[in-house]
Amino acid sequence: MKASKSFEQLTLKERIGQLFMCGFDGMEPSEDIVRLIEEYSLGGIVYFRRNVANARQVERLSGQLQAVSASPLFIAIDQEGGMVVRLEEGVTVMPGAMAQGAADDEELSCEAARLSGAELRAIGINMNFAPCLDVNNNPANPVIGVRSFGEDPAKVAQLGAAAIRGYRAGGVAAVAKHFPGHGDTSADSHYELPLVPHDRSRLEEVELLPFRHAIEQQADALMTAHVVFPAFEPDNTPATLSQRILTGLLRSRLGFQGVIVTDCLEMKAIAETIGVARGAVEAIKAGADLVLVSHRLHRQKAALEAVMEAVLAGELSEARIDEAARRIWELKQARGLFGNERPAAERAQAEAVRAELCERAITIVRGEKHLPLDPRNKIVAVWTEPRERTEVIEVIAQEWTLGAALAKRGYTVEEIRIGTDPSAEEAAAVKAAAGTGSQVVFASYDAAFSASQAALIRELNADQKLPLIWAATRTPYDLLSVPDAPVYLCAYENKPAMMTALAALLSGKLRAQARQPITIGPHARASAKG
Repeated sequence: MKASKSFEQLTLKERIGQLFMCGFDGMEPSEDIVRLIEEYSLGGIVYFRRNVANARQVERLSGQLQAVSASPLFIAIDQEGGMVVRLEEGVTVMPGAMAQGAADDEELSCEAARLSGAELRAIGINMNFAPCLDVNNNPANPVIGVRSFGEDPAKVAQLGAAAIRGYRAGGVAAVAKHFPGHGDTSADSHYELPLVPHDRSRLEEVELLPFRHAIEQQADALMTAHVVFPAFEPDNTPATLSQRILTGLLRSRLGFQGVIVTDCLEMKAIAETIGVARGAVEAIKAGADLVLVSHRLHRQKAALEAVMEAVLAGELSEARIDEAARRIWELKQARGLFGNERPAAERAQAEAVRAELCERAITIVRGEKHLPLDPRNKIVAVWTEPRERTEVIEVIAQEWTLGAALAKRGYTVEEIRIGTDPSAEEAAAVKAAAGTGSQVVFASYDAAFSASQAALIRELNADQKLPLIWAATRTPYDLLSVPDAPVYLCAYENKPAMMTALAALLSGKLRAQARQPITIGPHARASAKG
């Protein structure tokens, strides 16, 4: 990083640049991103899996980007933990929010965030797009699910605030999301524009409660949702672009003084409606401070230029630009970006906290009497894995599966891998292996959203002499697809540390102690701790 100007020395163009966070392709600074940083004085950079290989490479990349910039960059990442992480090599991937909701330990969640934050800061990442404060009470929600701490607004508030405190102690600005709440939607704003139809009283009691608590805890930043809330915005404008919501509700009524960050404007809810460039202008007019345009250079430049043109035309005031830019600048100062302070990473402690959270998260919903597994039986372990990249889950091959973890425990294991929508050939292979009289352990992945996966589980459940041992490795709502299953466990994610803990429980070496953070229809109610 070059010698930084003071805020007062920034030109109008540079102050506008501070309002933008952009992404790029590659694991080295691209010519395009360097040009954007130098020409527009960008406020920040966001990393995706396309940018990261391991911690050492990320540390080098972060240093290269900061060296180009005339002022400190926010360097951000979606490192929520669990199923939504961008970096896995060289850092400790903590369990995700719903697993932490099941473990239900405020101090442990705070410590997990602190340790994770310190690891991120040590490699040059100083902002994390986490935690999710969405209250997930809709089984059909395709995008939040296990990214939420659960369905109890008070518990989401408590654990979310703990994570915010932890990240701050670790040297990272936490960006709590997705205001005013994306938990009760049945659509994904990456692909369409969702709507939450509830009245104000319900929104106050459920969706807003965790955000109010975060504001009381002086959260650094909140991220907006590309979601329509008619109770707050009668013109059906999504929250990201709504002055009634961002300024009237969030600033004036709730008293939030931190940085308002938009979710990416290239998501289809914005890009294929109002458009990215116009969306940037409207978001800043509405009260947003930091605008996220994650992918395409032409959209990034168009958005930057559109905001400058709006100022020159008098549509956006310089005062609004200054207000937003100063808020961003002051947060950079508060998080020590103008110095070289970095908390020490504590890898061994982080791994111990991760293991404890995983062990305390595994939930036996039903069928405890059928456990542990008998070591005399051969195990047919069915491993369900996502194979298509989505905007949220960036898929990588995983070698440490539940089958591998059980084999490590001394079981004789035949593992069969299938996709989330298993083909006829995959289903036939599973049924053939299961027909040998072995004990079947089925690790499902979003079976609630896959008719073919649910059908396979249903057949196995009906045909086996020994009870099917079924563990959901993402959404707990999978049970809704086969509600009469005799044995059902929730792991909330398929990450290696969680599979190690799950294998320990299935082998009888670990006692289940988790609370269930969501209700699974009429089959299993959410339970309080103890």
